[in-house]
Amino acid sequence: MSREQRIEELQTLKVIAEILNGSTDLPSMLNCVLKELLHVTGLSSGWIFLINEKGEYRLAADYNLPEALVHDGKMPMCKGMCWCVDKYNHNRLKQAANIMECKRLEDAMENEWGDTAGLTHHATVPLLAGEEKFGLLNVASPHKTLLSQEELALLEAVSLQIGTAIKRIKLVEKEQEVALLGERNRLARDLHDSVNQLLFSLMLTARGTKEMTKDREVQEMLGYMQELSQEALQEMRALIWQLRPQGLEEGVASAILSYGKVLGLTVEANVTGLLDLPSKVEETLWRVAQEALNNCKKHAGTKLAFVNIEVKKHLVTMEIKDVGCGFHWVDEEDIPSLGLASMKERTKLLGGAFTLKSQLGVGTSIMVSIPF
Repeated sequence: MSREQRIEELQTLKVIAEILNGSTDLPSMLNCVLKELLHVTGLSSGWIFLINEKGEYRLAADYNLPEALVHDGKMPMCKGMCWCVDKYNHNRLKQAANIMECKRLEDAMENEWGDTAGLTHHATVPLLAGEEKFGLLNVASPHKTLLSQEELALLEAVSLQIGTAIKRIKLVEKEQEVALLGERNRLARDLHDSVNQLLFSLMLTARGTKEMTKDREVQEMLGYMQELSQEALQEMRALIWQLRPQGLEEGVASAILSYGKVLGLTVEANVTGLLDLPSKVEETLWRVAQEALNNCKKHAGTKLAFVNIEVKKHLVTMEIKDVGCGFHWVDEEDIPSLGLASMKERTKLLGGAFTLKSQLGVGTSIMVSIPF
């Protein structure tokens, strides 16, 4: 390697380190680093799989994939198993592995999905940070069936930096979640200790003053004030519940039943399977149920709601329905309200499915299915 090539390599490695140390956007970071890494190694194509604790992978970044691997929206890279992922999941991939045959490329050639640009093999490197594993880095070039030890060492060094950066980003996300929860709890306490108490005092004052006067008009006005303050107090209690749901520590089903009581609803719940769910999934189910019960109270014209939660393997399904007035809506139309759109968005963020059904005079049904 010439002096100029060595200087260029060091400059590229410096760029990679700066990207990894400064970025908080994981997809953008991985794509940028992959591009720079291929440039410094002289390899043509690469891709990164992130793999969760259950061995499920997803394509997180790719660069210059051949036609055969981008067939049908990169389907060959997103479905099916391959030898590198299988080795990773069975703890048989502890360090950089030299060029191995690629099952995805073999399948692409067999099914005639397009040109492979001469790619048949790839090197694979696990993304690690200490004992934690995050996924795989794969790199390839046309007709290349062997990497030098120097090339493997470089790939391994960069993969360790990538693993450390992924861990850092995950820790930052966790800290942000904890900070958000703390802020919600603080706001809930403040509302309970100030606004909630003031509304309660106003309701008592209106009721007491009403009993002290004989004037019918004044009594009617004070009665109206009492009703308004009582309604505002109920709304405030519901808001506090939205910020800090009591009973969520005992499970999402318990929190939903308790919230129904706060709203003055009768909620009939049925739970099938063990609700041992990740906190993000539980939080999403709770927020969807919360919005659905709010809509039931405000718009359905009924005080009875039904909740069915079912857990099968790695999928939880929750349906909330009422037999109220319903509304006209068909699948082809846009979601009719911001609250319903928010439910769908929350579900989609976790890779779940959202279904809304409603019919005038029959009622409304909301169903979400979330993998975990």
